[in-house]
Amino acid sequence: MLTKRNLYVIFFIIAVVGLLVVQYQYLRVGLGLARVQFSDKMDRARDNINSELSAVNSLTYTLGNTIRKDTSEVKIGLDSLEKASQYYLNDYISYQLNLSGIDAPFTYKLYSRDSTTYLSSVRPHIKAQEDLTYPIKVKGYLPELLEKEIILEIGFEDLNRYFLGQLRGLIVPGLLFLLMIIIVVIWVLRSFYLQRSINTTTNDFINNLTHELKTPVFSIGLASKILEEDVPENKKAVVELIRAESNRLKKHIDKVLELASMESGNKLLQFQEIDFKPELERICEGFSLLAKHEEIQFEFELEEGPYIIRAEKFHLENVVGNLLENAKKYSDNPQIKLTASKQKGRLFIRITDNGQGIAKEDMPKIFKKYYRVKNGDVHKVKGYGLGLYYVQKIIKMHRGKITVQSEPGHGTTFTMSFKLTKNG
Repeated sequence: MLTKRNLYVIFFIIAVVGLLVVQYQYLRVGLGLARVQFSDKMDRARDNINSELSAVNSLTYTLGNTIRKDTSEVKIGLDSLEKASQYYLNDYISYQLNLSGIDAPFTYKLYSRDSTTYLSSVRPHIKAQEDLTYPIKVKGYLPELLEKEIILEIGFEDLNRYFLGQLRGLIVPGLLFLLMIIIVVIWVLRSFYLQRSINTTTNDFINNLTHELKTPVFSIGLASKILEEDVPENKKAVVELIRAESNRLKKHIDKVLELASMESGNKLLQFQEIDFKPELERICEGFSLLAKHEEIQFEFELEEGPYIIRAEKFHLENVVGNLLENAKKYSDNPQIKLTASKQKGRLFIRITDNGQGIAKEDMPKIFKKYYRVKNGDVHKVKGYGLGLYYVQKIIKMHRGKITVQSEPGHGTTFTMSFKLTKNG
């Protein structure tokens, strides 16, 4: 069975091979276009060379004397005349090719139809091949002088290398960018799996630590319960405080364990279609009793009708309770309101408070793990920065949304929305 890591590696290899194939196809197209352009340039060069060789000028006159081996009008030997003509014609061909935009190495041969070679380049002329040789049928002065059909054949040793040289400006950057993509992707994958390994190690550590903490917490709770039966009246408040703090610590441990379990993928939520209206009423009524005891102003308005959604009841109840608890903790004289309504096939639950609010720069960070909004230089309310992270994670797992509206000194409104499976 393929793991996610193996799938990523396979997709990466396929992508790299695909890019290389595309690069190769572009190269083939580029070489084809380069050949066409080269042929056009050679046609222009051949026309210019033929036009020059058809007239009587110093070049054709020298070539004529060399071919006829006539040194009567020059004061040099025949070998020297042939050498001069050889370099003279080479320089002229090179000049015409450069004018047409061709700077590839070449060879040439001047011969007649009866296969008599009159003059050739210093380097041995290549054998005639369709793609590498370009014959020019010379007209005018030279064929008339010799009374033969004269041909000047220009050859190129390795046009593919020349074309690749012309395309180097595209090939090299393309390969460099491809290499950069490969390096970046490998680095990202390596960082991803390294981070994942760190997260796994961290979660394992948290699991082990919290499980170890649960034992002494349970023992403290049990001991305080036993003490409560025989403790004097003046000490009962201390025992109650121990039990309350022990229960509080147990809840924090359970929350950390729950988060670690969900992040490692060991525990999946069991979703089912439920009517969340009765659960929401129960949460609001329970919080109302707490509000009366702690002198908190709390009111709630729930729109009529069932709230049929697909959810995991336990965690969704925790989300609402967590947001109500935050509204209480972050307000000096809490005034909290919860409303629920149905609009356009979705259930909206809003929780508004009159607390200290959230600064604009803190808004993008409040759902991050371990992040806590600061009041001046210190945290006003103690905690671990896991509450809102847990809230957002659960809502996302329900395929819901959560938004925040807040202004420092004017309170905060959290809005959750979930898709209704029945509008009922």
